[in-house]
Amino acid sequence: MTIKKVEEIEEKLKIQKEIPDFWPGDEIAVHIRIREGEKERIQIFTGTCIGKRGKGIRETFIVRKISYGEGVERIFPLYSPNIVKIEVLKTRERNRLAPRAKMYYLRNKNK
Repeated sequence: MTIKKVEEIEEKLKIQKEIPDFWPGDEIAVHIRIREGEKERIQIFTGTCIGKRGKGIRETFIVRKISYGEGVERIFPLYSPNIVKIEVLKTRERNRLAPRAKMYYLRNKNK
C-alpha cells in the first residue's frame, strides 16, 4: 500500500469529534469514560500537557499532574473512544511556560 492510501483509510476511520487546539504547556482537563463492571462513569484528569507525539489517528499526548505530592502522568490517544472531551483551561502563555515541543523538565521541577 502506498502512503496516500494509508492516509485515506486513516481519515475514514478518524472519529469526527471536536478536539481543541492545545500545545505542550497548556493546562487541560481530559474527561475520560471509565467502565467498572456494568457501571460507567466519567472521570476528569486535570493537568499540564507535557508532550504530543505521532500524527493522524495514532497521535497521543501526555498529561502530568501532582496528586498528594506525587507526580502522575497519563498517556492518552487523541482519538480514543474513551475520551469524552478535552478542555483547555490555561494556555502556556497564561501558565508562563516557555514555548517548547516537550515539557519534560517539569518532571524535575516539581520534586
